[in-house]
This record gives sequence, C-alpha cells and structure tokens, in this order.
Amino acid sequence: MIYLLNALSLLLEIAFDVIATLFVLRLLAEAGRADFRNPISQFVYRYTNPVLAPIRRVLPNWRRLNLAALLVCYLVMLIKRVVLFALVGTLPHVAGLLVLALADLLDFVLLFYLVLVFGWSLLSMFAADTYHPVLRLVEGIVDPLLKPLRGKLVVGMLDFSPAVVMIGLLLARILIAAPLFDWGNQLARGF
Repeated sequence: MIYLLNALSLLLEIAFDVIATLFVLRLLAEAGRADFRNPISQFVYRYTNPVLAPIRRVLPNWRRLNLAALLVCYLVMLIKRVVLFALVGTLPHVAGLLVLALADLLDFVLLFYLVLVFGWSLLSMFAADTYHPVLRLVEGIVDPLLKPLRGKLVVGMLDFSPAVVMIGLLLARILIAAPLFDWGNQLARGF
C-alpha cells in the first residue's frame, strides 16, 4: 500500500509542479521583460491569463512583479501540500501549512532559475540559433541574474558568471529554503 501512495504522491507533485511552472514562467518572463512576441511567451500568456485577469483587477502589478501570478503560484503550492497531507491521512496545523507552501514556492523558483541558468550556459557554449524562441525566452529570464556579473568574471574566453550565479542559487536553497522547510514541518506537527 505504501508503494501505491508513493506513486500517487509523485504523480500529484508532478501535476501541481507543471501548473506552477506555467505561472512561474509568466511571473519571471514579465519580471525579466521577455519578448512578448515569442511564441512560447504567447502560449504561457494564453493559458495563464484566464486565471490571472480577474485577480489582477484586485491585485495589480507592483513594479515589474506580477503579484497575481505570485499569489496563484503560492496557492498551487498550498493546495499541493494540503492534498499530499490528505493523501497520508494527517491534518497539519495551518501555520505550518502556510510556511511549507512558502518554502515550496521559494525552493521551486530557485530550482527553476538554477535549471534555466545551467541550460542557458550550456547552450551558449555551442553554436545554437540565438533567434530560437526557447533560447530567447530563457535569456530574457536569466539576464537579470547574470547582468551584474557579466564580463567581470572572465578568464581567457570563459565567463564564470553563470557558475557564480548557480552557486548562489544552490546556497539560497540550502540556507533559506531548507530552514524554512524545517520550520514549516515543526509548525505543521505542532512543536
């Protein structure tokens, strides 16, 4: 029975993470001012706008941050946690649930950035088509992270700014997201 629960929880996590990916992509693309004419940007906009449009009437953007997309991402992570706890038959404290959802969202965004920076740096080593929609979108998203370091960490013909950013993202996962997970688990259990 435990194997069935593990498989079901894996499938549920994947389903919720796919939904969260769409909204995180929308959030980061708007924050990084990615090209809207990009077909992938239009796809993300088309499928997230029906959910975000009513929320944006109440919760407008703050600078370049789409607060409605951030709220939906948080709610997706919160619902994911509720469903996973319900699957194992436990009832956590609400405060722990809220903190765990925040930790989930933070860790998800950090991991998302980590994958994008790694993929972008790997593709930049090869003769990839710079006009490809995926590469343009990824570059628009990772550029705000890499821009402050670009050109300052060059040795020979290699730019080590993506490596430094990836180390920073990994450290943020270890030093910020992991303690937040631990605190959320303690609150959820009532300690």
